[in-house]
Amino acid sequence: MVEKNIVLIGFMGTGKTTVGRMLAARLGRDFLDMDDVIERESGKTIPEIFAEEGEQAFRQLERDITIDYCRNTTGKVISLGGGAYMQPAIRDACLADCSVVALELSWPAWLARSEELKEGRPLLQNKSTEAVRELFEKRSRVYADCTYQLLTDGLSPQDVTDAIINWYKESGF
Repeated sequence: MVEKNIVLIGFMGTGKTTVGRMLAARLGRDFLDMDDVIERESGKTIPEIFAEEGEQAFRQLERDITIDYCRNTTGKVISLGGGAYMQPAIRDACLADCSVVALELSWPAWLARSEELKEGRPLLQNKSTEAVRELFEKRSRVYADCTYQLLTDGLSPQDVTDAIINWYKESGF
């Protein structure tokens, strides 16, 4: 049986990369952070792509690379950038070919860690708290279209990893 990729989605700072690495190690799978893959394949950092080519060019690159990995790899744990899943083509490919796990945080829990998140995240630069909250709420509605959703407030990365593994074993994916 071919093991589907497990794709982690969620807002910036929800722990996708940390949990993804732990989950991959526990399951004996390779871990791919799509932001790292995009940087490696483009030869530029994401802030450089945004600054030099704009968000639209970044989103196209993100779409092409993510869909390729969703459709043409198996048995991986893949962490998507916070905005990737907002693209219908990426969402459709993930849902068709992978198990999609949404890591959710409440707004107060996210806000408590927001200051440490700003560096290296172009979409958080120079945005008001209200504008970020609108983005957070808009994305949260889309993240709900997934295979498994987990509220991570108050949970350690280990707790989150354990919960995903328990779900994964029980669901038979």
